[in-house]
Amino acid sequence: MSWFESLILGLVQGLTEFLPVSSSAHLRLTAAFSGWEDPGAAFTAITQIGTEAAVLIYFRKDIGRILAAWTRSLHDKARRKDHDAQMGWLVIVGSIPIGVLGVTLKDQIEGPFRDLRITATMLIVVGIIIGVADRLAARDETGGRHRAPRARKELEDLGVKDGLIFGLCQAAALIPGVSRSGATISGGLFMGYKREAAARYSFLLAIPAVLASGLFELKDAMETGHVSWGPTVFATVIAFVTGYAVIAWFMKFISTKSFMPFVWYRIALGIVLVILVTFGVLSPHAGESAH
Repeated sequence: MSWFESLILGLVQGLTEFLPVSSSAHLRLTAAFSGWEDPGAAFTAITQIGTEAAVLIYFRKDIGRILAAWTRSLHDKARRKDHDAQMGWLVIVGSIPIGVLGVTLKDQIEGPFRDLRITATMLIVVGIIIGVADRLAARDETGGRHRAPRARKELEDLGVKDGLIFGLCQAAALIPGVSRSGATISGGLFMGYKREAAARYSFLLAIPAVLASGLFELKDAMETGHVSWGPTVFATVIAFVTGYAVIAWFMKFISTKSFMPFVWYRIALGIVLVILVTFGVLSPHAGESAH
């Protein structure tokens, strides 16, 4: 991997990790459109350490408060009713599905799941799902001619059941094209949560899974030596800087705006991708040339 490739891929990772458009799909597509080799699941996982570092810094007050409350609750039963302590446990519970499936489906994630036909299908299907969830949320928030606005859930309403459902939605993002934030936020909207609440829990929930995945791939890469370390570290730093700016923008955006621009973008990109693969402009498989 060249330094220029790492610069572009780092920017793509940082720009798309927190938007509901699938960063793994965009890394795969950027390489395919540019005629580069597929950066692979290991590169994606390692550069995500950079974007998660941005989450740690942006949400540092929330994370510090949750960690402190959760730690105190381990030896003080009275503190276990504290919302921040419960959030600590709910992040752990919500991380179980992706942890189990990530290990179980590792070979599929690094191989068959990276087929561009699957990526295109997920971009379109999940885009439609996000659109439906967004419309339901908007209907509750604004009401209508014959119905009053309906209050939606805050993070204080989150329980074990909803935490697991969030976790299952996050696990779906193991397939390129799904989008971690898109799946978890739309899942939260379907369950009746406010946009900001769903997004905040989505970002917090991603921390253990992404860091664990990145460190696992980092260890594996150090043992096998199959990673270009200079460009990969450079891309990770670029992803961190870009990702921090995107988080700040996205949290403001969702408080007043609809997800529909992302929905139409996903559907359009998926359709273009289907056409390019169908007519042989792009090969659906990593490492193969189109005919």
